[in-house]
Amino acid sequence: MKKLVLILLISITAAVACGQKPKGIQEGAILATQTLGKDEKLTRFKVETVATGLEVPWGFAFLPNGDLLFTERPGRVRIIENGKLKSENVFKVPDVEPSSESGLMDISIHPNYKENKFVYLAYAYNNDGKFVKIVRYKFDGKTLLEPKIIIAAIPAAPNHAGTRARFGLDGKLYITTGDATDWNLAQKTNSLAGKTLRLNDDGTIPADNPFAKDKNYRPEIWSVGHRNAQGLAWSVSGLMFQTEHGPSGFEGKGGGADEVNFVERGKNYGWAEIYGNKTKEGMIAPLLEYSPACAPASAMVYKGDKFPSLKGSLFFGCLRGARMIRVKLDGSKVVAQENLFEGSFGRIREIGESPDGLIYFSTSNRDGRGASAENDDKILRIVPVK
Repeated sequence: MKKLVLILLISITAAVACGQKPKGIQEGAILATQTLGKDEKLTRFKVETVATGLEVPWGFAFLPNGDLLFTERPGRVRIIENGKLKSENVFKVPDVEPSSESGLMDISIHPNYKENKFVYLAYAYNNDGKFVKIVRYKFDGKTLLEPKIIIAAIPAAPNHAGTRARFGLDGKLYITTGDATDWNLAQKTNSLAGKTLRLNDDGTIPADNPFAKDKNYRPEIWSVGHRNAQGLAWSVSGLMFQTEHGPSGFEGKGGGADEVNFVERGKNYGWAEIYGNKTKEGMIAPLLEYSPACAPASAMVYKGDKFPSLKGSLFFGCLRGARMIRVKLDGSKVVAQENLFEGSFGRIREIGESPDGLIYFSTSNRDGRGASAENDDKILRIVPVK
C-alpha cells in the first residue's frame, strides 16, 4: 500500500462535533508537521497504537526504564511494561470518587525515583463533599504501597476539579486546582481552589513560597485566579506553562476563552474577573486564547532528540477540539502554532515524552462527552520517519 504524506494545516478551525466518531488515520500513513519558522525542518512521522480498550486514560508517568504507568479515571493505575499492556491493574484507588469530570486524575514520579520509588496520585474523594488529595506511594514493581497523604481537602466538584501534580525543575511539587464550580474561590486567597500550589515532596511548605509569610494567603499558593488548569509543563530553561479551560455556558460568561498561560511566581491570572482577551490592572492575560473552545487537557514541552525541529515546542491535547496543538515558543513568546490530528482520534487528553524521546498521547472518547471508535480508549505514540 502506497504510503500517504499528509501535511497538517496551521489554521485553527471550529471544533469537531462531539458526537462524530474519530475517523482514524490510514495504517502506515506518513505525516508531517509544518515548518514554523526559518530554523525548522520538515518533521515526518507516523502514529503507532500502543494500547487499546482503555477507560479514560488521564495521566502518564514514565519510569526510567521506559515502562509507562498511567491512570484510568475510574480509579485504576495500570502499566505498559516492555511495550505491552498488562491486563492486571497495578493498583485500584480505594476511596476515589469518579463522577463527571473527576476521579483518578494525575500520576507523577519523584525526581529521585531510582532511589526512593515514590509515585504520586491526584484524585477526587468524598468527605461530606467532594475534594481532591495528593497521595504518595512506593512502587515495588508490582503494586503501590505505603500511602502518605501529601495534601488533602482541596475543594472540588464533579466538574472543575483540576488536577495536575507535577515536579518542577526545582524539585518542588506543583499542583493545579480547579475552582470547584464556584468562581469566587479563585480570587479568595484563603482557599486552595483555583490556584497553583507549591509543596515540598513530603507535603511541607517551602519557606520561599511567595506568600509563605503573608497571613492573608494560604502559604501553599504559588499563583491565583485559575478556573480549571489541566496542563502543566516547563521549558528547558524552567519557564512554567499551563493550559486552562475557559468559561462554560452555565456560568453566564460566554463560551470559548480557553487559555495557555505563562505562569510566574505570585501572579494573578484573573479568573473570574478577566478571561479570554479581557484585561485588568494587576492581572495577567493569557499567552494564547481559543474561541471556540478547544478544551485543553494537558501540556508537554518537548525536550528530546528524536524530533530535533520540535525541541522546545509546547504540545497539548484538546477534548472538545478533537486535536493536538503544537505551539512554537521563543522563551515565553509565541512564534507560531499548528493543529495536528484534527478529527482523526477524537478527544485527545494526555501527552507525554518517553525517556527515549517519543511522544505518547491518549484519547478520551469514553468520558461521556464524545463518540468512541472501536477499541477506544487508546494510548498512541508518534515515531519519526526518515
